[in-house]
Amino acid sequence: MGTSNGGEQHTAHEGGPYGALRQLLDGRWTCRRFRPEPVPRETVERLLRLAQRTPSWCNTQPWQVELTEGAGTERFRAALLEHVRTQPPAPDFPFPEQYAGVYRDRRRACGFQLYDALDIARDDREGRWRQTLRNFELFDAPHVALVTTEADLGVYGAVDCGLYLNSFLLAAQSLGLGAAPQAALASYAPFVREHFGLPENRRVVAGVSFGHPDLDHPVNGFRTAREDVPTAVTWHPN
Repeated sequence: MGTSNGGEQHTAHEGGPYGALRQLLDGRWTCRRFRPEPVPRETVERLLRLAQRTPSWCNTQPWQVELTEGAGTERFRAALLEHVRTQPPAPDFPFPEQYAGVYRDRRRACGFQLYDALDIARDDREGRWRQTLRNFELFDAPHVALVTTEADLGVYGAVDCGLYLNSFLLAAQSLGLGAAPQAALASYAPFVREHFGLPENRRVVAGVSFGHPDLDHPVNGFRTAREDVPTAVTWHPN
């Protein structure tokens, strides 16, 4: 009975906001190859207006975004790639030292799907490194957004930026754009600050490369799975 009622409720809501949000969430994916043509400024501004509606703690709206287009994207791409080839990572927020258990398994499954799509053998270290560098080539995207916050706002400023990133990704999806959320871009935070002339108290949270997706490229052909709700949620009944 419970399954039947849930199905009826699910169907009843499909035509409204629930259905629209479900379609966006189910359809969103990480684009790792873009077409070169830029997104019209009007479309980018529509995306940004949607993302700006993100909720935040006490409405602090702590995100500050550096957004590139045209020659600005090309300068950043070239300079970042040169920097990455010669300098070690220096993120503002420490990356995990290791992934264990289910987190390791999920991460590996995603990586195997990526490498299989590109015919990169699992023992091909050079091929894997070349694919890693694609992060810093922005996957050929015509635009990138670097999301930052102020150091004084602490971890919750970064959490709010995470909410902003999700809004940004869903807004891009709603406009037919491809997007790639990239912690990799935050791994060279001092370079990002220097390149964009940001003050020292600005912390780099993540980047999003975005544009028109190249749907014919095999790297954009795979989709990652999600765990069922019971693996993430524990009910505490009365």
